[in-house]
Amino acid sequence: MMRNSLKHKPEQRGSETWSLLRLLRWMTDYFSEKGIDNPRLDAELLLARTLKLDRVGLYLNYDRPLLAAELDLIRPLVKRRGQREPLQYLLGSTEFWSLEFVVSPAVLIPRADTEILVEEALSRAGAEGQLLDVGTGSGAIAISLATELSAWQMTGLDICPQALDIAQKNVEKHQLDKRVQLLQGDLAELPRQHYDLIVSNPPYISSQEWDSLMPEVRCFEPRLALLAEQDGLDCYQKLVNQARSRLVSKGWLLVEIGYQQSAAVRSLFAAAGFKDIFVREDYSGQPRVVGGCLH
Repeated sequence: MMRNSLKHKPEQRGSETWSLLRLLRWMTDYFSEKGIDNPRLDAELLLARTLKLDRVGLYLNYDRPLLAAELDLIRPLVKRRGQREPLQYLLGSTEFWSLEFVVSPAVLIPRADTEILVEEALSRAGAEGQLLDVGTGSGAIAISLATELSAWQMTGLDICPQALDIAQKNVEKHQLDKRVQLLQGDLAELPRQHYDLIVSNPPYISSQEWDSLMPEVRCFEPRLALLAEQDGLDCYQKLVNQARSRLVSKGWLLVEIGYQQSAAVRSLFAAAGFKDIFVREDYSGQPRVVGGCLH
């Protein structure tokens, strides 16, 4: 049994009053017991969002007693996080490329590792051009690139209408309606247009890997955006096969990969006739992006 149940009311006298600091410590202990990484940070972010404070505001209000209504708001969020529902879904947003993005269980949560894909796209982008983001999800990749490449037109493709709804919210949030177009479609049939860059963070988790995923991923993030056939290589095969007829001369295909897939994906690129094939590691030293140029 957890001590200091949140059913106690803050207006009770003496030791049963819930100050902000006392609740923060209780949440941190609770999340730690549930096996959550960074339990203190998660507790601070959830509490700050509920109380409409920033983290500095939390520190300045440590001694403030909490109202019963405030405890009622935080209690279900604590329970859901304890069940390993991702913090980003509870907050309704996350940061990527120093930008804020709306997220929901309809989309994969953008992660810092994917910023490597953005970096590689930027390093190969000319002054202007057309870019296709395959499996756009929240739109994080296309929107991040649009903020950096003011003369480029971006197209985000996704099969899921609910994901496209989230992406549209993010397009509007960042005021990019005129330069980011969203299309519903399957990566097995890319739009019949020509692009200077095609980028993708496609599904690449194999069925053998599925049970080893963290509960936050396996139980809550969209399976459609994660799981791929043929040992996780199915989507890469479809992308490289189509890219030859969708890229302009000297155009690039760049994809995010799983940490064990660099050799296999590189071979797919080579078999499809790509040149200047490279593998880029992330900042923890894991292979993260494979790219190739169509000569």
